[in-house]
Amino acid sequence: MVSLTTQEIRVSAESMYQPTHSMPAKRQFVYAYRIQIGNESNTPVQLLSRTWEVIDGTGNRRVVEGEGVVGQQPVIMPGQSHEYTSWVQFETPIGAMRGSYVMQRMDRFETGELFEVEVPKFMHVAPEVLN
Repeated sequence: MVSLTTQEIRVSAESMYQPTHSMPAKRQFVYAYRIQIGNESNTPVQLLSRTWEVIDGTGNRRVVEGEGVVGQQPVIMPGQSHEYTSWVQFETPIGAMRGSYVMQRMDRFETGELFEVEVPKFMHVAPEVLN
Protein backbone atom coordinates (compact mmCIF):
# COMPACT_ATOMS: atom_id res chain seq x y z
CA MET A 1 0.00 0.00 0.00
CA VAL A 2 1.33 3.46 -0.90
CA SER A 3 0.32 6.62 0.96
CA LEU A 4 0.65 10.36 0.54
CA THR A 5 -0.55 13.27 2.67
CA THR A 6 -1.66 16.57 1.12
CA GLN A 7 -3.06 19.39 3.27
CA GLU A 8 -3.68 17.01 6.17
CA ILE A 9 -5.58 14.50 4.02
CA ARG A 10 -3.86 11.12 3.78
CA VAL A 11 -4.62 8.95 0.74
CA SER A 12 -3.54 5.30 0.65
CA ALA A 13 -3.91 3.00 -2.35
CA GLU A 14 -3.59 -0.74 -2.87
CA SER A 15 -4.03 -2.84 -6.03
CA MET A 16 -5.35 -6.41 -6.21
CA TYR A 17 -5.15 -8.47 -9.41
CA GLN A 18 -8.45 -10.16 -10.33
CA PRO A 19 -7.59 -13.44 -12.11
CA THR A 20 -11.23 -14.59 -12.35
CA HIS A 21 -12.14 -11.46 -14.35
CA SER A 22 -8.94 -11.27 -16.42
CA MET A 23 -8.26 -12.95 -19.76
CA PRO A 24 -4.55 -12.57 -20.48
CA ALA A 25 -4.86 -14.36 -23.85
CA LYS A 26 -7.27 -11.58 -24.90
CA ARG A 27 -5.11 -8.83 -23.35
CA GLN A 28 -7.59 -8.10 -20.55
CA PHE A 29 -6.05 -7.58 -17.14
CA VAL A 30 -8.48 -6.54 -14.41
CA TYR A 31 -7.48 -5.06 -11.06
CA ALA A 32 -9.50 -4.01 -8.06
CA TYR A 33 -8.04 -1.20 -6.03
CA ARG A 34 -8.75 -0.02 -2.52
CA ILE A 35 -8.47 3.64 -1.57
CA GLN A 36 -8.50 4.94 1.98
CA ILE A 37 -8.84 8.70 2.56
CA GLY A 38 -8.03 9.82 6.09
CA ASN A 39 -8.79 13.27 7.47
CA GLU A 40 -5.89 14.27 9.72
CA SER A 41 -7.11 17.87 10.03
CA ASN A 42 -9.40 19.47 12.63
CA THR A 43 -12.12 20.23 10.10
CA PRO A 44 -14.68 18.04 8.30
CA VAL A 45 -13.99 17.79 4.57
CA GLN A 46 -16.12 16.72 1.62
CA LEU A 47 -14.78 14.98 -1.48
CA LEU A 48 -16.42 16.62 -4.49
CA SER A 49 -14.69 15.20 -7.58
CA ARG A 50 -11.85 13.05 -8.85
CA THR A 51 -9.35 12.96 -11.70
CA TRP A 52 -7.42 9.79 -12.53
CA GLU A 53 -4.53 9.34 -14.92
CA VAL A 54 -4.46 5.70 -16.01
CA ILE A 55 -1.21 4.55 -17.63
CA ASP A 56 -0.76 1.15 -19.26
CA GLY A 57 2.48 -0.82 -19.68
CA THR A 58 3.22 0.75 -23.06
CA GLY A 59 2.92 4.30 -21.71
CA ASN A 60 -0.52 5.02 -23.16
CA ARG A 61 -2.43 7.40 -20.89
CA ARG A 62 -6.08 8.15 -20.40
CA VAL A 63 -7.74 10.60 -18.03
CA VAL A 64 -10.92 9.79 -16.14
CA GLU A 65 -12.81 12.59 -14.40
CA GLY A 66 -16.07 12.72 -12.52
CA GLU A 67 -18.03 13.71 -9.46
CA GLY A 68 -17.27 11.96 -6.19
CA VAL A 69 -16.04 8.39 -5.89
CA VAL A 70 -18.16 5.31 -6.67
CA GLY A 71 -21.29 7.47 -6.73
CA GLN A 72 -20.63 9.24 -3.43
CA GLN A 73 -19.38 12.64 -2.30
CA PRO A 74 -18.44 11.62 1.23
CA VAL A 75 -17.98 13.97 4.17
CA ILE A 76 -15.01 12.83 6.26
CA MET A 77 -14.90 13.99 9.85
CA PRO A 78 -11.64 14.86 11.65
CA GLY A 79 -9.77 11.71 12.66
CA GLN A 80 -12.04 9.55 10.47
CA SER A 81 -11.52 7.95 7.07
CA HIS A 82 -13.51 6.90 4.03
CA GLU A 83 -12.63 3.72 2.18
CA TYR A 84 -13.85 2.45 -1.15
CA THR A 85 -12.99 -0.18 -3.73
CA SER A 86 -13.19 0.21 -7.48
CA TRP A 87 -11.64 -1.47 -10.49
CA VAL A 88 -9.67 -0.80 -13.67
CA GLN A 89 -8.85 -2.82 -16.78
CA PHE A 90 -5.67 -2.74 -18.85
CA GLU A 91 -4.55 -4.36 -22.10
CA THR A 92 -1.12 -4.90 -20.54
CA PRO A 93 -0.20 -6.93 -17.43
CA ILE A 94 1.39 -3.86 -15.85
CA GLY A 95 -0.21 -0.46 -15.36
CA ALA A 96 -0.31 2.47 -12.98
CA MET A 97 -2.70 5.08 -11.70
CA ARG A 98 -2.34 8.44 -10.03
CA GLY A 99 -4.73 11.27 -9.55
CA SER A 100 -6.30 13.89 -7.37
CA TYR A 101 -9.47 14.74 -5.50
CA VAL A 102 -11.07 18.16 -5.26
CA MET A 103 -12.24 18.66 -1.70
CA GLN A 104 -13.85 21.36 0.37
CA ARG A 105 -13.36 22.13 4.05
CA MET A 106 -16.82 22.21 5.62
CA ASP A 107 -15.98 25.21 7.82
CA ARG A 108 -15.41 27.22 4.62
CA PHE A 109 -18.47 26.04 2.76
CA GLU A 110 -19.90 29.55 2.46
CA THR A 111 -16.73 30.88 0.81
CA GLY A 112 -16.52 28.05 -1.70
CA GLU A 113 -12.84 27.45 -0.93
CA LEU A 114 -11.73 24.24 -2.61
CA PHE A 115 -8.43 22.41 -2.40
CA GLU A 116 -6.78 19.54 -4.23
CA VAL A 117 -5.51 16.33 -2.64
CA GLU A 118 -3.01 14.20 -4.52
CA VAL A 119 -3.48 10.45 -4.93
CA PRO A 120 -0.06 8.76 -5.00
CA LYS A 121 1.00 6.78 -8.05
CA PHE A 122 0.37 3.09 -7.51
CA MET A 123 1.15 0.08 -9.66
CA HIS A 124 -1.00 -2.75 -10.97
CA VAL A 125 1.06 -5.86 -11.72
CA ALA A 126 -0.22 -9.29 -12.75
CA PRO A 127 1.51 -12.03 -10.68
CA GLU A 128 2.75 -13.86 -13.78
CA VAL A 129 4.92 -10.84 -14.64
CA LEU A 130 6.86 -11.27 -11.39
CA ASN A 131 7.89 -14.90 -12.13
